[in-house]
Amino acid sequence: MKLLYLVPKIKNAGGVARVISVKANYFAEHFGYEVHILSQNEESEQPFYDFDSRISFHNMILKGNVFQFFSSFKKNVNQKIKEINPDIILVADNGLKAFLIPFIIQSKTPLVFEAHGSKFVEEQVPKADFISKFISKIKYRYKDFSAGRFTKIVALSQESLQEWNVKNGIVILNPSWIKTDKKAALRNKKVVAIARYSYEKGLDRLLLIWEKVVEKHPDWTLDIYTDDKKTLTEIVIDLGILSTVHVHDFIKNIEEKYLESSIYAMTSRTEGFPMVLIEAMSFGIPCIAFDCPVGPRTIIKDNENGFLIPDNNFDLYVEKLSVLMSNEEIRIEFGKNGKETSNQFSIEKIMNDWKAFFEQIVMV
Repeated sequence: MKLLYLVPKIKNAGGVARVISVKANYFAEHFGYEVHILSQNEESEQPFYDFDSRISFHNMILKGNVFQFFSSFKKNVNQKIKEINPDIILVADNGLKAFLIPFIIQSKTPLVFEAHGSKFVEEQVPKADFISKFISKIKYRYKDFSAGRFTKIVALSQESLQEWNVKNGIVILNPSWIKTDKKAALRNKKVVAIARYSYEKGLDRLLLIWEKVVEKHPDWTLDIYTDDKKTLTEIVIDLGILSTVHVHDFIKNIEEKYLESSIYAMTSRTEGFPMVLIEAMSFGIPCIAFDCPVGPRTIIKDNENGFLIPDNNFDLYVEKLSVLMSNEEIRIEFGKNGKETSNQFSIEKIMNDWKAFFEQIVMV
């Protein structure tokens, strides 16, 4: 089986890159698949995550105005498809250009869209004026129209699939890459968050929450691992909480940081399937998150392995985070249940689901 992934970035420290590295490595190592990954404007970078040596990386340089950009995109994608001749093309891109692909490729190869984010994802603060709302409405209709042109859409949960409202969709969960018997002691007064600094990840919301909760718990600290340490640190300074918030760059040995933490906090505005929650639970760490569309509710069972807070209810988030910080027994109970939850995302089972799916669509 020969696979071609089309992604905007694969060499960064983002969640999509993490998931694709896990799956691509498994495809190559266990199934003997030939895996190719085509990304954009990453010519000289080295991958942040480890990839099997058998995986082939390809890069396309996209620049210029919007017309030059899309013309180059179309040309490069078709050129690589012709060169590689894959059995299946997988698109893992939330950008609008991804939804052009069914209309621009010159191939009958099965085309699969991996929905790693909410259909309603916004990377910038959405404007509230009439024209902006109208443009957003057109954008979502365009996504719906294009989604039905893919051979299949693979969503990460039933809730995600319902957003797309398509007949060609299935659900395959993301696999957990962590196999460990190690557990966080849950005694350190540390909360951890790992996310890109972008609107949909909601780190700005987390800092506003922390500003309130730290008044009751000044002996606790918040560690944030992100891709824009400078900007986030400036916000922390402006809020006057620098003494209790530590902002770090993304790191590879993140497992050690999980083990040092006692709570995982997520404040995303939208999600797809937040692997960081599974990762945290793998180490027995209780989680708290807003019930944003659409991922956290698939993983967090409220009052069992963490707290799921109605979206935008800042006061309740502060209250429940304070409960976790105050009560070690609850942390231990939620952490134990979370460890059991993480076992449901066995990589062997989920990757066999992918194998069966690929074999089915190739035979059609």
